[in-house]
Amino acid sequence: MKGAHVHVQIVLFDGFDPLDAIAPFEVLHAGATASGGAVSVELVSAEGPREVVSGTGGLSLRATGLLDPRRPGVVLVPGASGRLGDPDDGADLEDDGGQEDTVAVRLARALDTELRSLLGAAMEDTRITVATVCGGALVLAMAGLLQDRHATTHHLGLDLLDATGVHAVRARVVDDGDLVTAAGVTSGLDLGLYLLEREVGPRIAHAVEELFAHERRGTTWRPGGLAPAAF
Repeated sequence: MKGAHVHVQIVLFDGFDPLDAIAPFEVLHAGATASGGAVSVELVSAEGPREVVSGTGGLSLRATGLLDPRRPGVVLVPGASGRLGDPDDGADLEDDGGQEDTVAVRLARALDTELRSLLGAAMEDTRITVATVCGGALVLAMAGLLQDRHATTHHLGLDLLDATGVHAVRARVVDDGDLVTAAGVTSGLDLGLYLLEREVGPRIAHAVEELFAHERRGTTWRPGGLAPAAF
């Protein structure tokens, strides 16, 4: 993909976490300017153009396009925001309305839409890198799309990743080839900068890093090299 135009689709769904989406959007938009248009980014949904209400205070963003799982580039999935709850809360949604605002329920609801099949198609397309922020990795894991892959998410969700057959990694950003995942919400900044570095080069990423006055944290984990010995 390097050397070519890179298009990024950031997926919105009802209950999404705004910072998970906006942080990488702003970084990638700045990267588009810094690179002279080598990058483009848009907000999309599984239903097409619409107002999508986040899980934070009723804040909404407008998706301007339909998620296209066959368009080469990057598909970026945010997590949800809301009350913390047991991952099994989603199973009791119809019986217990009090659980409707939990993160687990909002992630499960997203998968009750066309999003599940669209993300599945994107994961199968070798021309697409699927990226996630925070609970976005759990969306893929709950859909059965991350079996035996290396990924990270918010630290409170690492055990759930493990339970779904994912090799959970406690790292800020994890690069598993055509899957790049980031940890808690503010790591969306680091993810956006890493995607710029990976796809259009470190000079563009560094320029945006300076513009945002944000220094990336940690080492991006990759499944290669020597395995560390026990300390």
